[in-house]
Amino acid sequence: MKIGVLKETKEGENRVALTPDVIKQLIKKGFSVIVEPGAGIGSNFSDMDYKDAGATVGDNIEVFTADILLKVNLFTKTEVAQMKNGGACMSIMYAYNHPEILEELNKKSITSFSMDAVPRISRAQKMDCLSSQANLAGYKSVILGANYLEKIFPLMMTASGTITPAKVLIFGAGVAGLQAIATAKRLGAVVEVSDVRPETKEQVESLGGRFLTVEGAEEVKVEGGYAAEVSAEFLQKQKELIQSKIKDSDLVITTALVMGKKSPILVTEEMVKTMKKGAVIVDMAVESGGNCEISEKDQIVKKHGVTIIGESNLPSLMSTNASQLYATNISTLLLHLATKDGFNLDREEEITKGVLITYEGQVVHEFTNKILNK
Repeated sequence: MKIGVLKETKEGENRVALTPDVIKQLIKKGFSVIVEPGAGIGSNFSDMDYKDAGATVGDNIEVFTADILLKVNLFTKTEVAQMKNGGACMSIMYAYNHPEILEELNKKSITSFSMDAVPRISRAQKMDCLSSQANLAGYKSVILGANYLEKIFPLMMTASGTITPAKVLIFGAGVAGLQAIATAKRLGAVVEVSDVRPETKEQVESLGGRFLTVEGAEEVKVEGGYAAEVSAEFLQKQKELIQSKIKDSDLVITTALVMGKKSPILVTEEMVKTMKKGAVIVDMAVESGGNCEISEKDQIVKKHGVTIIGESNLPSLMSTNASQLYATNISTLLLHLATKDGFNLDREEEITKGVLITYEGQVVHEFTNKILNK
């Protein structure tokens, strides 16, 4: 079975789907790997590194002869047009947002697998790229925020006076939020955390954060690790709590996502106006609409005296580590689905059923069909 690794075309993307170390492991298991020239440059892996690992570095046309094509980001229409009929591909697709790509895949009966659809179960943890990338993003959000904050994080007692610790407010205690808590605490900040899922309270407190409880949180439903859409009444209560806390915060990090929907607005422009001059907001949900009303995607702006960071691809800023983790995720999933002799798909098995998006000319993924057919 031949695996093809494409160079990412999305602007600002420095990651690569497979790293040389992981390719060595796949070759030992009988796979062959062909890599597009320059695919790993953004992650500091040269073409020679791939050759030394046993891969072939071939031109674009050669790569598309592979049995399965791997990427980090969604395949483009141009790339799908170059794929062979009945082939296969795997990447982070967020398929429910891209029916036009699904249509092109189905025209060529291409079997597609989406990395973001890996079920959040214990035996699939090593395949879970959303968690591996969010973990890095949570760390980077604090470092980035600290860089733009014009004060230090820790308590410091000096002969010239005492500097009080920075106050960090984090929205969302998922993987990214928990790593942000841990990083901010290590740097010496006082950390408060809001999350609609009350079961995260214990995790927050174990990392030294203070959990902010919103009345009615126990009624929020959780699906696949994400909060389902919550009521307007609950969002209003959450905003009132935020309003009282955000005024004193030096750094605000927002991570709130709703699967298959636009991110909820948690920080309004009016709230920003009440914040301290020199405060910083890092909106980690900017890719899906943003949690801050006035954040701008891929821009760092200053509004009402507050710096608002809208970096949509934080893992790409740590591309070497991000690629190492993603390569482990995608190769582990591939080895679950196939051997060197080809695919062995059990469509009733939980992981396979969870990640299989298109098959034999049809969209077969239940959640994607549910969203597309609304």
